[in-house]
Amino acid sequence: MKSLSFLLLFFSLSAFSQSLESLKPIAKKLYDANYLMSFDDVVTYTYPKYVENQTKEALLEKLDLDYQNDEFRMRLQLVTPVFTYGEIKQIGGVSFCVITFKNPVRYFYENKVTGEKIAEATDFLKRKDKTQDVTFEPKRNSFNVRKTSTYLAIADASTDNKWKILNFDDATQYEFFEKNFDEKIKSELNLK
Repeated sequence: MKSLSFLLLFFSLSAFSQSLESLKPIAKKLYDANYLMSFDDVVTYTYPKYVENQTKEALLEKLDLDYQNDEFRMRLQLVTPVFTYGEIKQIGGVSFCVITFKNPVRYFYENKVTGEKIAEATDFLKRKDKTQDVTFEPKRNSFNVRKTSTYLAIADASTDNKWKILNFDDATQYEFFEKNFDEKIKSELNLK
């Protein structure tokens, strides 16, 4: 009887850890960590196999350079984004959920941007952020970028069946997903 009770408890805890109720605060915490540039917290909520692949130190350095470098400073603009959660899908014993949200970003350039540099920076940001909605703001010497971001939440053995996230705004996290997850998963999640 004890083993049956234990199994029921285990399965109900597994189900809880893979629910929207358990996912929503994790997605918000990851967003908040990015908004506040709390990069140690970003690493905490990031899918651990990706972190191991990059190393924590390299990931922290990359995050810092993504947000502030010799060319620009990037800042998220929404204090409270509105997340749209896809269906939680079990594929091969792994839970997945695609999360999307509007995520406007501002890039403040360190040096005055004029002439053809405006067009070059606009094209760069369109490619980088996968959007066509990039506006140069001359008084601020900045670019306002309106984009939709995608998170992929994953719960598997490497996460102790708790939600961790790949942020597809980061090209290296998207590349990691492309290389390490099969076509069936990409197809079922509509991420092809």
